[in-house]
Amino acid sequence: MEEHGIVPDVISIAPKETVKVTFARGITVDHGNELKPIQVRDIPEVTWNADAETFYTLCLIDPGDAPGREHAIYRCWQHWLVVNIPGTKVVEGDTLSEYIGSGPGRDTGLHRYVFLVYRQNGRIDFDEKRSSKSCSREERRSFRTNEFAEKYQLGNPVAGNFYLTQWHDD
Repeated sequence: MEEHGIVPDVISIAPKETVKVTFARGITVDHGNELKPIQVRDIPEVTWNADAETFYTLCLIDPGDAPGREHAIYRCWQHWLVVNIPGTKVVEGDTLSEYIGSGPGRDTGLHRYVFLVYRQNGRIDFDEKRSSKSCSREERRSFRTNEFAEKYQLGNPVAGNFYLTQWHDD
């Protein structure tokens, strides 16, 4: 994560554990492998080393590598946010932002998409606005992962993973 600038662009400390992310047709996320947007358009299966009696928060963030990583003006797009997940049962958590697959713009280069899991200190009453797939772009951009984690006392992420993708014609 340090090599790809996720630390410090998204989080301060890289998690020790890996989030296992599997998309349709067995496509997996593997610490910076490159995937096509069509491969990641549907909600993946996500698992991690979890305690079944504990609640977790899962987020998928594009650090905002547009119009390019060196000159990014659109920072930290929230692509998915699920909270109060019992163990690894993501479907039983509370979805604050519905999943939206990757869609980097033409000529913006490689984008990083980061999955992070935080351990909660019990069930939390999150006061964030819920975002549907049809919400405006403004509702999903400028999401500050560290500020969110601090607000809800989540600490550092316990697990993470990421992939890279760029504009593709299919």
